[in-house]
Amino acid sequence: MDKRNVDVAIIGAGTAGMVAYQRVRKATDNLVLVESGQYGTTCARVGCMPSKLLIAAAESAHNMRHGDLFGVVAGGVTVDGRQVMERVRTERDRFVGGVLHAVENFPETHRLKGHARFIGPNRLLVGNELEVNAQRIIIATGSRPNIPGLLQAAKDRLVVNDDIFEWQDLPESVAVFGPGVIGLELGQALSRLGVRVRMFGKGGAVGPIQDKAIEDYALKTFNEEFPLDPDADVKKIERVDKGVAITFTDDDGSEKTETFDYLLAATGRRPNVDGLDLVNANIGLDEKGAPLFDPHTLRCGDSHIFIAGDANNRLPLLHEAADEGRIAGDNAGAYPEVRTGLRRTPLAIVFTDPQIASVGLTISQVDERCRGCYAVGEVSFEDQGRSRVIGKNRGLLRVYGEHGSGLFMGAEMFGPAAEHIAHLLAWSAQRRLTVSEMLEMPFYHPVIEEGLRSALKDLNRNLNIGQPPEEGCTDCGPGV
Repeated sequence: MDKRNVDVAIIGAGTAGMVAYQRVRKATDNLVLVESGQYGTTCARVGCMPSKLLIAAAESAHNMRHGDLFGVVAGGVTVDGRQVMERVRTERDRFVGGVLHAVENFPETHRLKGHARFIGPNRLLVGNELEVNAQRIIIATGSRPNIPGLLQAAKDRLVVNDDIFEWQDLPESVAVFGPGVIGLELGQALSRLGVRVRMFGKGGAVGPIQDKAIEDYALKTFNEEFPLDPDADVKKIERVDKGVAITFTDDDGSEKTETFDYLLAATGRRPNVDGLDLVNANIGLDEKGAPLFDPHTLRCGDSHIFIAGDANNRLPLLHEAADEGRIAGDNAGAYPEVRTGLRRTPLAIVFTDPQIASVGLTISQVDERCRGCYAVGEVSFEDQGRSRVIGKNRGLLRVYGEHGSGLFMGAEMFGPAAEHIAHLLAWSAQRRLTVSEMLEMPFYHPVIEEGLRSALKDLNRNLNIGQPPEEGCTDCGPGV
C-alpha cells in the first residue's frame, strides 16, 4: 500500500473544504484535499444557485399572471417546462464550471480522489490503496438529504432537491414533505410554474420562523397559493400506477387520498460523517456518532482534528461554511496554536415570495437571555407606500431591542425585499448599534426600507431607554 505523510489533510472539497485549503496553504504546502464524489459545491450543483434559477422562472410567470393589477393584460401565460429546466441546467452548469476551474488550479499533487476513512487518529485510508498520515485533519464532508422511512414507500417516485434539477420537463403534480427552507422555496416555485403542489409538515414549523406572529402570517399567505399543513396527519403513502397516492386527514377531519406524480422529500439534511469510521479518530462523539467540537475554534475536543461546514450540522449556510472553512484552516495551519475565529451576526434568508429573513437573536433567544427585559416593534407592509406601488404589500417585520441600553438585538421578517433589509439589520447588529442610532441613518422616499424605519420607530417608542436593565440581562446582545 502506498503511504504519504502530510502536515494537513482536508476531507471534502465543498465550500468549507476549499476555503480551508486556501487558508492552510498560507502555512504549509504539504497538504492534500480529498474528495470522494464530484467536484462542485452543494450550493452550485444542487443548492443555492439552481434553486434560485427555478425561483426566477417562477417569479416571472407569477408577475405576468398578475399584470392586470397594473392594467397590463398580455393574454394567457404559457410555461414551457422544457425550456425552464434547460435554462436551470445550463446556468447551473456554468456555476459548477467556475468551481471546477478553481479546483483544477490547485496543484495536482494536492488533489486526491477517493473515499477517506480514519484508521487511526492521524491516519486516513483513501480508497483501498493509499494511506495518508496527517499531523492535522479537517473534516469538511458536507451533508446529504435525510429521508424518513415513511417516504420510502414512494419508491421510484421519491425525489430530493438534487433530482429536481435534472428533470427534463416539469411534472403535473408534486407532493412536498417538509415546509423548511428547501421545501418552501421549491414548492412555491413549482406551484407558480403550474405544477399542482400540496405540502405536508410535521411539528407545526413554517420554514425557520421562530416568531409566532410572523409564522401565522406566513402560513396564511402560503395557503392562498397551495395547501400547506405544517403538522399533517399522513395515514399512508403508496406507489400506484399513476404515481404516489397519499392518504391524509383533511381540514374537516375526514380522510382524503390524492395522487401525485412525485413525492419531494425536503425533510432536512444529515451530515456526511457516518462513513468516516470516526471511532478510530479518538475524539468524542455524540449519541448520533457525530464529533463533539468547539463552535468557536471548530476543534474536536483537545485533538488535532477540526470540523467545518455542513459536516458539523451547526449552521448549514454557504456563508457560514466559508467562515468555518477559514477558521478551521487557520487553526489547522497554526496548530498547536488554536484561536477563536470571527463569527458574524447570524443571518438567514429564504427566497420565497414574500421572502423570509432572520437576523441576530431570535425572539426566544432574546427572551431567554434577557428574562423579559426587551421590547418589540413591528410594521405591516400591507399599507407601506412603496410596497403598495409595486403590488408587493404583504408581510410583517418584527424587531427586538434591549431595555436600558436601547441596543438592537435581532429581527424576523416575512415580506418584500427581506434579503436586502436583512443585510442592513445584520450590519447594524454586528456594529452593536442602538435603535436610536439606526434611526439616525438616512432613509430615502419612497422605498421599502421606510417600512424598516416604521418598525424601528415603533420599537423605540416601546423601549425604556436609559433605565438599567433588570437583573440577569448582562449578557444581552446580538450574539456577535
